[in-house]
Amino acid sequence: MAVTAKLYGGFLLSLANKEIDLDSDTVKHMLCTSSYTPNQDTHRYKSSVTNEVVGSGYTAGGVTATSPVVSYDASTNKMVFDCDDPTWATTTLSAVRYMVTYVDTGTASTSPLICYMDFGIDQTTTAVPFVVTLSTTGLAAITAN
Repeated sequence: MAVTAKLYGGFLLSLANKEIDLDSDTVKHMLCTSSYTPNQDTHRYKSSVTNEVVGSGYTAGGVTATSPVVSYDASTNKMVFDCDDPTWATTTLSAVRYMVTYVDTGTASTSPLICYMDFGIDQTTTAVPFVVTLSTTGLAAITAN
């Protein structure tokens, strides 16, 4: 399975416009089916995201990121955002293709998107936890060039 993760371009605008404070905002991870087509350039808020999964053990809007941390590594010139691996307890889900990470403001049209992960193929669970193992290098990174 080839997993790819990408930042939404609007994430950078949201950072610059002070719409996002990764240290203190409520960051969430939501799951979407393969019917959602991420657009890295035009999707900026949660209201652009469609086809959220529905199933046993999954709550609309997703789970809150735990232990979020923002750091800067001077040796690589990277700002890294990371958190614990998103986990949904006992789930029965089908056609899970994407995980979308966003800041939850309580209103979809003002909840900025951060990044999405494409699992490469649809994932299905039957009465088991759904765990997304994040990269050891973090959930999202920005390099200063």
